[in-house]
Amino acid sequence: MGSLPLDDIINRLLEVKGRPGKQVQLSESEIKQLCLQSKEIFLQQPNLLELDAPIKICGDIHGQYSDLLRLFEYGELPPQSNYLFLGDYVDRGKQSLETICLLLAYKIKYPENFFLLRGNHECASVNRIYGFYDECKRRFNVRVWKIFTDCFNCLPVAALIDEKILCMHGGLSPDLHNLDQIRNLQRPTDVPETGLLCDLLWSDPSKDVKGWGMNDRGVSYTFGPDKVTEFLQKHDLDLICRAHQLKMDMSFLLIDNLSRYFLPRTIVENLTMLVQ
Repeated sequence: MGSLPLDDIINRLLEVKGRPGKQVQLSESEIKQLCLQSKEIFLQQPNLLELDAPIKICGDIHGQYSDLLRLFEYGELPPQSNYLFLGDYVDRGKQSLETICLLLAYKIKYPENFFLLRGNHECASVNRIYGFYDECKRRFNVRVWKIFTDCFNCLPVAALIDEKILCMHGGLSPDLHNLDQIRNLQRPTDVPETGLLCDLLWSDPSKDVKGWGMNDRGVSYTFGPDKVTEFLQKHDLDLICRAHQLKMDMSFLLIDNLSRYFLPRTIVENLTMLVQ
């Protein structure tokens, strides 16, 4: 298969900056190597990543590649800045392939500065329906989609920043009693229809719910502010940071340092956040 021309791949992916919709031609062999090498790194690192500030936290990208490039333009390219992405890299947008390939390339090049969590769309049963499968089949073949599926099944599912900020794609779970449960989740794995892993990727907060409620998605639960407060106090945390939903009135949050939150004991949804 040969060595992976990583810098060349990254350069090609960055060359289309300022040309929205312009496709980048990667070979099937290059994509396979990106998936295999990143998969190996994912499995070497824990399922609950333990990270240090400063770090930039980014919500759903969903195949909007030009937005990803603008994000890097604003926040600086790795490794000038450390990044944590909260999942949902594929589906909906028109350039899921460019999006996930650049993210995997940066993960391989900067494994200790660049981190990717799993979202509910990094799952074969979901991205088979919402666009990624069709994009892979149209531009390559079904085999490429299956290679990505094997890679996605190895992604970590949560991160803990400076022991105070818990990050995941979805939210809390009634089955989550201690953080070791996240550490001990087995990989590679598909996303089950119920249980802890499902909830970490699918659950949603609701200010109108006390305790646990039904989720309109038909998957997992909703959880109320009381469950957030209870969980944070029990585990001596300050913040839960998650994505998974569009938040029209908040796209950016700056936390000055880890002892002075201006939004303590709360949930921050679908944001780009600087933790300094």
